[in-house]
Amino acid sequence: MTELSDLTQRLLDEARKAGADASDAIAVEGTSVSIDVRGGALENADRSEGIDIGLRVLIGNRQACVSSSDTKPDTLRTMAERAVAMAQIAPEDPYAGLADPSQLASNTDTAALELYDDTPEPDPAALQDDAARAEAEALKNPGISQVQQSSAGYSHRRIHLSASNGFDAGYARTDRGISCLAITGTGTDMERDYDYDSRIFQADLRDAAEIGRIAAERAVARAGATRPKTGAYPVMFDERIASSLIGHLLQAISGGAIARGSSWLRDALGEQVLPKGLSVIEDPHRIRTSGSKLFDAEGLPTSRRAIVDDGVLTGWTLDLATGRKLGMPSTANAARGTSSPPSPSLTNIALTQGDRSRDALIADMGTGLLVTSMIGSTINPNTGDYSRGASGFWVQNGEITHPVNEITVAGNLRDMLMNITPANDARAHLSRVIPSLLVEGLTLAGD
Repeated sequence: MTELSDLTQRLLDEARKAGADASDAIAVEGTSVSIDVRGGALENADRSEGIDIGLRVLIGNRQACVSSSDTKPDTLRTMAERAVAMAQIAPEDPYAGLADPSQLASNTDTAALELYDDTPEPDPAALQDDAARAEAEALKNPGISQVQQSSAGYSHRRIHLSASNGFDAGYARTDRGISCLAITGTGTDMERDYDYDSRIFQADLRDAAEIGRIAAERAVARAGATRPKTGAYPVMFDERIASSLIGHLLQAISGGAIARGSSWLRDALGEQVLPKGLSVIEDPHRIRTSGSKLFDAEGLPTSRRAIVDDGVLTGWTLDLATGRKLGMPSTANAARGTSSPPSPSLTNIALTQGDRSRDALIADMGTGLLVTSMIGSTINPNTGDYSRGASGFWVQNGEITHPVNEITVAGNLRDMLMNITPANDARAHLSRVIPSLLVEGLTLAGD
């Protein structure tokens, strides 16, 4: 990380010379490769690489951010001068400011988190082979009319953060992925579905042929979808999309939304928001997980916490600024890019899993909907009123009978979350470990 550290330190030096009272700098260096295959041939190949740098300066309670992809000395000096000039005329923000040195993380060695695969970058031909094998396997299914896209990719990034309060640390990440989107039918009878896998380590990645096969099976299962009758029914959110439901809760407890008073959970601190026995745990120290980190974007040490404990909401998601606004300490959840100041963001999340399988819950739900795909979103951030387009499978007398689509699922998030029953099928390697969720009494708009 030496080169990036030198770069961020030079930015701090230039900011000090330009008249900044305090500053922090971030540098991101990365490479990304993406290969798309269609009809057995290469359709698209993208490669990008470079360095992006960002500087935030503070003059009193005024702050400004600038960014660039040019690292020449003259550019660093110009960035600092412009940032200081912008900060001098920026409105005062009484909550802006760096962390006190006593708050900073002391353990910054991320090697133990296993976020970086040091095996060589895969050759583009190997990525193309993965994408082609996924497509070929999907097309073996006689019900598949075409594969819309089959892709493989790789990326690695190095990130370094330095600040005038003494913080100076960085880390590296890698990502390797394969995806396949298959289509069954033609014209207005087309249905599509997908499968994918994304891992930090190449050795953990599922086989490309398996991904293509599952994408095809899922697409074929959706053939001949119809619209169900309008009414109130139980709804099972499949594991693939269940994290979106918990995601609405997580968005509602963001410090920014709470500080603005624009959250349907703004008065819910210390109240029951999930059924007893269910907890939502943030754990930023999980090994080989994409959201893991030892320190946040303001240099504060991260730690495991229960956001919801036994159904009760215990706290908000805060960076330093939103914490100061609310009179609370930061929860070390600051994240930032090169062109903006820190803002609250979560790391790894896990919801308490149930003790029954998805199929067992479906068998007990009687008549209702299994949702496997959602489109669009109308969520009222102040009231929690929920309305989303959905498709999936109809359940009759506890058995999946046929595919359905063009449905609107509606309810209120406060009521929905208090009536969830989790299955036990969450994938442990994901950053969001959320199982399938059964929700009672939602309104479905169909025929």
